[in-house]
Amino acid sequence: MSSPGPSRARHRKGLERRNELAESALLTLGELGYARTSLRDIAANSPFSHGVVHYYFSDKTELITYCVRYYKTQCVTRYDDIIAESVSAPALLDAFAERLTQTLVEDAAMHRLWYDLRTQAMFEDVLRPDVLMIDATLEDMIWRVLSRYAVLAGGELGTDSATAYAMLDGVFERALLRHLAGQPEALDFLRERAVAMLPRLLAQAEVS
Repeated sequence: MSSPGPSRARHRKGLERRNELAESALLTLGELGYARTSLRDIAANSPFSHGVVHYYFSDKTELITYCVRYYKTQCVTRYDDIIAESVSAPALLDAFAERLTQTLVEDAAMHRLWYDLRTQAMFEDVLRPDVLMIDATLEDMIWRVLSRYAVLAGGELGTDSATAYAMLDGVFERALLRHLAGQPEALDFLRERAVAMLPRLLAQAEVS
């Protein structure tokens, strides 16, 4: 029986190369968006030739969905340290709001690409499974934050995860648009809305 070692090594090397391509492609995709980016554009703005890009990804859609899955896998634990380290509800609230504004600035191009891809999924069937999967992962990420906040606040959440995620995501997307438009108040808008929103998601105690 032949050793599986070489096969595993080839698989690992192939995965590493796909991840390298994804990291490089994300820069171009974040700048140009889904509709305006081709495999040739990605190759032209990377250390890899068009042939290499096409070898690992059959078309633009496969590459883009891989890129977004790769990026979201990296960022899905973005708030885990806040969840683990916060010892009070106000501390978690402040840290979460600050991290939201930080990622809005530092990862604006990637967030823009994500919203672009999510919109395109309304029209292209091939994108929907990945977009729905990523959206569910992000919903879970936010729900972990909210659940910990509720525990620290000594209360219970008064809404479901899908609704809470949609509310916060809507605020974030609006702040991102303002930030991309060069409006300096975008960061304060996001921070203030996050600080105000989380307490309101707690169930209100009934008055006897």
